Amino acid sequence: MESQAKHQTKEEYVADFLREGIISGQFPRGSKLKQAQIAEMIGTSITPVREAIKLLEAEGFILGTSHRGAIVAPFDINATEEITDLRVTLECKLGLKAVSRLTSQDIEELRVLQDQIEDAAARGDKDAVRTINYRFHELIYIAAELPQTLRFVRALWARYPFDLINRLENRIDRASQEHRDMLSAIIARDEVAFVQALRSHIRSAWDEFKVSYSE
Repeated sequence: MESQAKHQTKEEYVADFLREGIISGQFPRGSKLKQAQIAEMIGTSITPVREAIKLLEAEGFILGTSHRGAIVAPFDINATEEITDLRVTLECKLGLKAVSRLTSQDIEELRVLQDQIEDAAARGDKDAVRTINYRFHELIYIAAELPQTLRFVRALWARYPFDLINRLENRIDRASQEHRDMLSAIIARDEVAFVQALRSHIRSAWDEFKVSYSE
């Protein structure tokens, strides 16, 4: 995880921890989130955990039910085509804005993350690839300084089957190459090439999953 200094509040720190955990599969879809356990994992009190869960419920990552508590939102295949279309539109908007704003330090962090993705892919560690993929995209999109757009993107991520897509044969290797293409475009400050690479990255993952899901 990133240091808490990058987050304005403890609530935001916990929320980012939970988002990353849900996307990576650490907290599986349909599973119950135990506030005390999460607080212990992070080393904080219950209060910021409770507030973070409310935030993620609003974003769609978590369902709140009175009888079962907070539950990680399940995947809905019928909604994902539309979600993918919206991801392309909004993430390309963020990416286009971010390319010129990413600092040299940001780019170095992206290089490190890409190295980590490649190492994880070589090990076949699909959970690690999902986690690092989340950090890679977050770093880029935060640089766009469009917080409302990013909020909507996170709501789309909450309903997207990252965990199922990464189980596809050799998908993590292809995703790693797609990330290399994005990073190369960022280093060259080539906005057109970056948007093309990002659009292809999002579309190809969903297209591959649709084929496997219908077989």
